[in-house]
Amino acid sequence: MKDAGGGSIVNIPSTSGLKGFAGVLVYISSKFGIRGLTKAAAVELAPLNIRVNSVHPGNINTDIVDDLYPNFNHVPMNRLGEPEEISKLVMFLAGDDSSFSTGAEFVADGGETSGMPTLF
Repeated sequence: MKDAGGGSIVNIPSTSGLKGFAGVLVYISSKFGIRGLTKAAAVELAPLNIRVNSVHPGNINTDIVDDLYPNFNHVPMNRLGEPEEISKLVMFLAGDDSSFSTGAEFVADGGETSGMPTLF
């Protein structure tokens, strides 16, 4: 990328890097580590015109997730994300339309990490 005059790196640690969960210490630690890597690399590589951002997908409509979540009460938008929604965000960050974004964290989780939906 340096020889090409710049570029874009998009890390994808998931929303597991935004909150803690019991029983998965090593997994969560790795996701938080990617957040730090993104921030540090963004600062270090910016003079080379290399941008570094991260995308934190929530639960995405896949066969595995379908089995885990029969309903979406934990997601304020009351649905799973679609793979295409994440890929479009990654493509935006990889392209020139986001040329002034670096070191940023983009969350695509239907509002799940913003708080709990109303229970009554």
